Amino acid sequence: MSEEVKTEKVAPATGAAQISDVAGDNQPTEKEVVTGGQTYTLKEVENKTLEEQEDIEFKTRAKLFRFDKSENDWKERGTGEVKILKHKVNKKKIRVLMRRDKTLKICANHYINTVMKLEPNIGSDRSWVYTCPADFADEEAKEEVFAIRFANSENALAFKDAFEKAQKELKGETEESVKEVTEGLSKVAVDEKKSDEKKDDHAKKTEDEGLKKENK
Repeated sequence: MSEEVKTEKVAPATGAAQISDVAGDNQPTEKEVVTGGQTYTLKEVENKTLEEQEDIEFKTRAKLFRFDKSENDWKERGTGEVKILKHKVNKKKIRVLMRRDKTLKICANHYINTVMKLEPNIGSDRSWVYTCPADFADEEAKEEVFAIRFANSENALAFKDAFEKAQKELKGETEESVKEVTEGLSKVAVDEKKSDEKKDDHAKKTEDEGLKKENK
């Protein structure tokens, strides 16, 4: 996912960075950073999310919780945008993807199948509880019990409608096809983690180089 670089101008005397786009406002590929009297040119790293191969069937903001069996308690997983995505070629690949605000780290990443069931959360008309047999948010497949809460009942019902619509489209799938799709998501999770790590490593390397030059 290539993010547009915003132009921010702050006086260097404050110790903050002065940033300007090298390739223009619309499609910047590089940016100049002035800090400590030194000017550095930073190359923009293209961060593919693999969502380019999918169509968005549904999206809205939500808060996600997972049930921790060891502590017998609900743990907050993250707040951000949840999407239901359908693969453009293989229409049987429909997944739930949710990323945390700001960091965009994945907190839910699993395919929808016909055995999942959204249950109303006790005392709430804007929250659902369901069991996911194989979630890949942490790269490896894990069975999770999720509770997902929305801003209002309308958004909660819209999510349920999109979720159950996907299940109807998946009717008739075989156990073999489910296995194939699940293995494909495992690869997607690994590729996305490598992409995030590459971006983090590049940012850290650039920061270290800047500090070395400042200390000379």
